[in-house]
Amino acid sequence: MNVVSPVTDDLLRQYDVSGPRYTSYPTADRFVEAFTTDDYAQALSLRRSGAAALALPLSLYVHIPFCESLCYYCACNKIITKHHEKAAEYLHYLAREVDLHTALIGTGQAISQLHLGGGSPTFLSDDELRSLVGMLKRNFTFVAGGEYSIEIDPRTIDEKRLDTLAELGFNRLSFGVQDFDLAVQKAVHRVQPAEQVFSLVAAARARGFESINVDLIYGLPKQSPESFDRTLAQVVALKPDRIALYGYAHLPERFKPQRRINAVELPSGGAKISMLSHSLAAFLDVGYVYVGMDHFALPDDALAVAKRQGRLHRNFQGYSTRPDCDLIALGVSSIGRIGATYSQNAKTLDEYYDALNHGNFPIVRGLALTRDDLVRRAVIMALMCQGSLVFESIDLAYLIEFRSYFAKEMEAMQELADQGLVTLDEHGIQVSAQGWFFVRAVAMVFDRYLQTDRTRARFSKII
Repeated sequence: MNVVSPVTDDLLRQYDVSGPRYTSYPTADRFVEAFTTDDYAQALSLRRSGAAALALPLSLYVHIPFCESLCYYCACNKIITKHHEKAAEYLHYLAREVDLHTALIGTGQAISQLHLGGGSPTFLSDDELRSLVGMLKRNFTFVAGGEYSIEIDPRTIDEKRLDTLAELGFNRLSFGVQDFDLAVQKAVHRVQPAEQVFSLVAAARARGFESINVDLIYGLPKQSPESFDRTLAQVVALKPDRIALYGYAHLPERFKPQRRINAVELPSGGAKISMLSHSLAAFLDVGYVYVGMDHFALPDDALAVAKRQGRLHRNFQGYSTRPDCDLIALGVSSIGRIGATYSQNAKTLDEYYDALNHGNFPIVRGLALTRDDLVRRAVIMALMCQGSLVFESIDLAYLIEFRSYFAKEMEAMQELADQGLVTLDEHGIQVSAQGWFFVRAVAMVFDRYLQTDRTRARFSKII
């Protein structure tokens, strides 16, 4: 594959550093156990009594933690089991968690976005998926034109199951592919023939699903720039509506499954840079829009349209076309946002079940945002989503003088401007076309927590 990257390898190497993904600000590693279930209940009560309940619909995230087999690269919260009877018990507790919410916010709240993640949501049987979606629809009102998505393990689904997903109202699918190379698939314990994925994607298109996403990972064991070029060519031929391209972070001390990966088989840093460079060029060359960070979309996909129209947002699932709204997160380890608070559920089933058995929300930590957090969140999200910031808009919204409030940060922004990553004038900040590929580095300038804590090993690489 003869490709030219839109950014230089020197810049890619310079910004081959760790940093937050900014699905929230402050980031989840800043959550504290001092945030309690009472704090969460108060936030829900304030939503019901406040204007937010009348203005924007809610988003729902449901975490299904079960997988039949272990993927060695995985850093998600999951439970490996072939005992499918565990799903029925889990759905029972999800219903209990929903009941606790509706007791405070009432039934019938409008939902414009639903995402089932995991784990593998398709671990659930068709009847269990019907039960789950039916329970949610009895308690919430799903609005027409919303985004209703589910993550799919291609090994757990066939065309009949696609019919079930369409029947239940899902209109967006995300296929976990990672790499089509058989040697790489064996090295990470996830073998799935390319023909199977191509067949499922064709069947999904025939059934009218609005958007199909494919997840890829570069930096896996036994990958090389040459082998990944072959995967890129197959993905280009597949032509999904969206592509999520992630760099593998090998952290076996934090994620036990990764200890099964032979570190000797991992590609070098230089090889990873080449894979990323080739990926950027390959996707842009055939017309994909670089939405931001590690996401690409075809020009007519809703995500690309939202970026073009300045309507892009971010939440705990990544980039979104939905307005910045409250997110109710259900299930073990899930993270939500209500008003000016973030919260996370218990990370183990035992803790999760125990809290619900006692009639409590399974919240174990969270954060109530300060005024400074809110100001910085607005700045970071403007840069991450729109790639631009107007000083006056922040001045008026938060009653500050931007250049004085962020005097130190503006000095750092000048360095990025000197590199051509942003342009500065008296009105604001504009991320350049080249700078958009390093937008996380731009946003990090305004992260107060990173200014006092330079330990970034817990974060993924920013490119």
